[in-house]
Amino acid sequence: MAFKEKDLIGSTLYEQALEKGAIACVLQGITVDSEILAKYPNSTIVLVDNVVKAMQQLASYKRNLYHIPVVAITGSVGKTSTKDMVASVLSQNYKVLKTQGNYNNEIGLPLTVLSLKDEEAMVLEMGMNSFGEISILTNIAKPDVAVITNIGTAHIGMLGSRENILKAKLEILEGLNLQGTVIMNYDNDLLHNWYEKEKENYHILTYGLQQGSNIMGRNVIFEENGSKCEAVINDKTYEVSIPVGGEHFVSNSLCALAVAKTLNIPIERALKGIEEFELTKKRMEMKKSRNGATIVNDCYNANYDSMKAALDYVGKLPNKRKIAVLGDMLELGEYSKELHQKVGKVVVKNKIDLLICVGKEVTYMAQQAIVDGMSKENIFICNSNEEAIQILQQKLQQEDIVLLKASNSLNFTQICDAII
Repeated sequence: MAFKEKDLIGSTLYEQALEKGAIACVLQGITVDSEILAKYPNSTIVLVDNVVKAMQQLASYKRNLYHIPVVAITGSVGKTSTKDMVASVLSQNYKVLKTQGNYNNEIGLPLTVLSLKDEEAMVLEMGMNSFGEISILTNIAKPDVAVITNIGTAHIGMLGSRENILKAKLEILEGLNLQGTVIMNYDNDLLHNWYEKEKENYHILTYGLQQGSNIMGRNVIFEENGSKCEAVINDKTYEVSIPVGGEHFVSNSLCALAVAKTLNIPIERALKGIEEFELTKKRMEMKKSRNGATIVNDCYNANYDSMKAALDYVGKLPNKRKIAVLGDMLELGEYSKELHQKVGKVVVKNKIDLLICVGKEVTYMAQQAIVDGMSKENIFICNSNEEAIQILQQKLQQEDIVLLKASNSLNFTQICDAII
């Protein structure tokens, strides 16, 4: 097997690892000197053809040793926030291990499983950008509950269509326990249609704001620092308080209640878990600028669906002036122009007062906003974060609300840090 140089960097550092006390190293593509073996007689070195596959096999083996509930979560948008909320709900009954940060891929998920110690439940996030990736992850995790939050446009440039994205996300069912439950968003068009075709073949629990959902939300109230709604479960109504604003977090809370119902967690405890939920940083983080303006820091990542959700949230708030600082959405391929234009329409629909764009593809967004009626004087196209910072420093007023959102590589954290 041939190896690229970058694949071997970790393996070449094994001696430093042993010097620092590592008791075992799994290596690929190198030869270990006999002198090293003699120098560290109490350490174990395992040579394998592929370190990543070996780690996945170890994680799968370890998973089989534990008889604990495992919840796997995937979707085009909202995976991390849903994971955090579900974990908060499960923590009312269990000691929970959950995916940390963006450890949701072929390396991160096995590392999470391998870190399992005395936890009594796992909540695992599963990401992907091509076919076959979630298949690998779900066959390691072997979930009892499989959650699909939605099917949107993230990675559409690689997969070619939303239908293909659905197909890739449904790979999560390959590892599902035969008596397991599928939980999905009934409001999403593709998931709704899939449910109608497959409801006799799986045990499925739906959630959403549409009539017909098993866990149904209604009477939603949006506030700057949170949201409230009613959840109807088995004809009984519960009051839900969510410490983060936005309709997508209402949806996340309904999903968490569906997981609680599946795992027999009392709804009253689940509601407490939702109230105590803490969001991963850089996702709808509420901050204050130096002059008192409200900053919505949602700059971890961006696709059309999450852009729309964030703009819809800001649009519903009562602040006197609304500013959107938006950057390029990446990995959209031939759909990039169309989807950036659609964001421009959403900007106007939500009556954004100032639009500050950073990047190249955002030009389409700005052009569409002008076509839909936004004044050119209120649109600024920047080549760098520094330009956006200068404009904000000149324009920002105390009662403004500012949304910061772009793909992670644009480093909008730099803008946030400069104005708070």
